[in-house]
Amino acid sequence: MTTITTLPRRPAAPIRTLLVANRGEIARRIMRTARSMGMTTVAVYSDADADSPHVAEADLAVRLPGVTPADTYLRSALLLDAATRSGADAIHPGYGFLSESGDFARVTEGAGLTWVGPTPGAIDAMGSKVGAKELMRVSGVPTLPSLVLENDEVPDLQDVEAFGWPVMIKASAGGGGRGMRIVSGPVNLRTALEGARREAEAAFGDGTVFIERYVVDPRHIEVQILADAYGDTVALFERECSIQRRHQKIIEEAPAPTVTSELRERLVDAAVAAARAVGYVNAGTVEFVVDQAGDPYFLEMNTRLQVEHPVTEAITGLDLVRLQLLIAQGEPLPLEVHQAVAAGPKGHAIEARLYAEDPAQDWLPSTGLLSLFEVGPVGPERSMSAGSTDSSGSTARFDGSVSFDGTARFDSSVRVDSGVESGSVVSPYYDAMLAKVIVHAPTRGEAAATLAATVARARIHGVTTNRHLLANTLRHPGFLSGDTDTGFLERQGLRRLASSLTSPETLRHHAIAAALFAESERRRAATVQSSIPSGFRNNPFGLQETTYEAGNETMTVGYRFDRQGTGLARLELDGEPIDVERRSVTDGSISIAVSGLARTYLVERLGAIVYLDGADGSSALVEVDRFPAGVEQVAEGSALAPMPGSVVRVAVDEGDTVQVGQVLVVLEAMKMEHSVVAATSGLVSHVLVAKGDQVESGRILAVIEDQG
Repeated sequence: MTTITTLPRRPAAPIRTLLVANRGEIARRIMRTARSMGMTTVAVYSDADADSPHVAEADLAVRLPGVTPADTYLRSALLLDAATRSGADAIHPGYGFLSESGDFARVTEGAGLTWVGPTPGAIDAMGSKVGAKELMRVSGVPTLPSLVLENDEVPDLQDVEAFGWPVMIKASAGGGGRGMRIVSGPVNLRTALEGARREAEAAFGDGTVFIERYVVDPRHIEVQILADAYGDTVALFERECSIQRRHQKIIEEAPAPTVTSELRERLVDAAVAAARAVGYVNAGTVEFVVDQAGDPYFLEMNTRLQVEHPVTEAITGLDLVRLQLLIAQGEPLPLEVHQAVAAGPKGHAIEARLYAEDPAQDWLPSTGLLSLFEVGPVGPERSMSAGSTDSSGSTARFDGSVSFDGTARFDSSVRVDSGVESGSVVSPYYDAMLAKVIVHAPTRGEAAATLAATVARARIHGVTTNRHLLANTLRHPGFLSGDTDTGFLERQGLRRLASSLTSPETLRHHAIAAALFAESERRRAATVQSSIPSGFRNNPFGLQETTYEAGNETMTVGYRFDRQGTGLARLELDGEPIDVERRSVTDGSISIAVSGLARTYLVERLGAIVYLDGADGSSALVEVDRFPAGVEQVAEGSALAPMPGSVVRVAVDEGDTVQVGQVLVVLEAMKMEHSVVAATSGLVSHVLVAKGDQVESGRILAVIEDQG
């Protein structure tokens, strides 16, 4: 086996002040452990993140002027200056941004700071996906054939076809689904290459890509490794990460549900061999694809902490950030690591990534003010068990579900790692992930059920999220049977999985509750301001009506109270009478009984949107204005920006003839590209944006005239 030999690191001085060169939930998570170890924590923040929770929670915070990643979190000089100004003696890069930059690790160490991660040489070796694949191949680790492309090079079609279609284009410098495209044939190859290069350059500062044979619907399995500077390398079991959208994971679990002991041994041996081949030190993850025959192939090695690290922490009882910090200070792997390996995985843990996006609308990102963000254990008391967190999104304590002697205390803990809280603004500049919700339970079925209920009952007001998709997937028979691979969402029907958790009947109940709650609010206000009650009518037999919209549903609630205004004399929904009792109303909640069955809802109104949350689900109802003002006319055939973002490509010119579905403009938001396509065939009469423009949601991008 070919290896890269490195001298053991000198034991570093103890870390006293740690700068976290990242943002959001991972910054909060790292700082929580650092504080527990007696370290002073330093946050950095862009102008867009000035009011973010990770800034408020840090002991010190340093501004990085600007809003885009390229102007802030990707500028090593600014980060090193922040370390100097704050007196930091160590930097933890988190994940993403510069976490896998050998150059950043090198200049950090060159400045006399402790780098919490592997050596720059190991990062370089594994950071180049092409070089890493070749190193693994000569080291005996199975790999897929590939072809690297420098700069704007276009490959020889015969070389690509030798792999067989489809093929995968990948960014050499990064991961997380960015700079990745599946290409089914030669027609789309050039366009896919251009898009992958743009996305890779924006996310990692390096547009180099490569092409490899694409394994159709594989299982995505990865192995967590830890290594100290004295040659001790261990694998902390495997994680299943096959439920993905746009090649990015959204549900991860440990252990993998269908991995046999024989396959686990193969995966662990290959992961340890990969780490030793580059003289790896600190925490890292070796990723594999496992084909339908059960054979694993090396995918990549992530030389950093993974987003999904909490599921490994849950089944081992180990704090991986604590271990990273100990290793960075020159400590050997502590005894509890080997005890956890010997004990084996305890119980089952599943993580769901909660994103601000709409899966049913091609994963359209959602931005705006989070007026309310409450995610936590289900149940009326919403109490926290040991090892779990409060719903504000703090990271879990590590006194929880599994102790270091291997004995499990199974009370089904819920953990929430979040970068946002009520009042946070979700901007278009960064990743769309709001939080990670993790459940650890005795069995996989219990973990899935608890996690589904937790995300389904979360109160999230202000942005659209993927929680319907997450809960429906976690409850799907195919998922529960372990029949998962990277094609699961498409095979099971994305639109069906993304359909609302709120049934039409529940929406009707929500509309009734919203109308009666609004009437009570108006009555209270009228009592203060006037002697005439809200809803007063000269015709005492007429109904007061309110109309709501939710998706494709429109519901009109008509009601009339008795003369005292305390009891409902009549209630109709879309003209049909319903037996309803308004039992009680408080500030922010209402209890009603429909056909004798009582229900209680929490209510919040934001402009025309009324949010209702109850045991039967959540909904966002839009109240239809009875007297709408004039609406600005938009020319027929206009293509509008579906969200705020920057224009990265204009695919048409004025005078072009286009067909339905043809790409007009490509926008970039939340580090992902979104194509705006023609809704009708015709002539492009106007192109109103150019590459580099920043656009708001609803802006006209182009106009298409119907040629009849």
